[in-house]
Amino acid sequence: MVGFSFWEAIWLIFVTFLFITVLMMLFSVIVDLFRDDSLSGWGKAGWIVFLIILPLIGLLIYVIARGKGMAQRSAREQAEAKQSFDAYVREVAGGGAASELEKANALHAAGKLSDEEFAQLKAKILA
Repeated sequence: MVGFSFWEAIWLIFVTFLFITVLMMLFSVIVDLFRDDSLSGWGKAGWIVFLIILPLIGLLIYVIARGKGMAQRSAREQAEAKQSFDAYVREVAGGGAASELEKANALHAAGKLSDEEFAQLKAKILA
């Protein structure tokens, strides 16, 4: 026989969902605390202690008091990550077709490629 009923299983799932949600919110707030450069070390320590002693009330007060700054810091960090990624992609990708055509032209000008080879390479690059 099953040790608990259907409704107890539903209740367990609901409580587990709430627990995981609160944990995710706590981690998000703690990451934001350490991301914030304007808050002093004592301020960060105070918020951490407050979040440990009264987690639900602390989360609510933090989001009300510092929610707008939290969103701004997150958006700024995402923008910096995107810029960094875009710069990396540009660096790795090189110049694309224009860069390849420039290299082929330099080889042709140096006499390393004949007119026919240059025309074939140019057609391949532009295709």
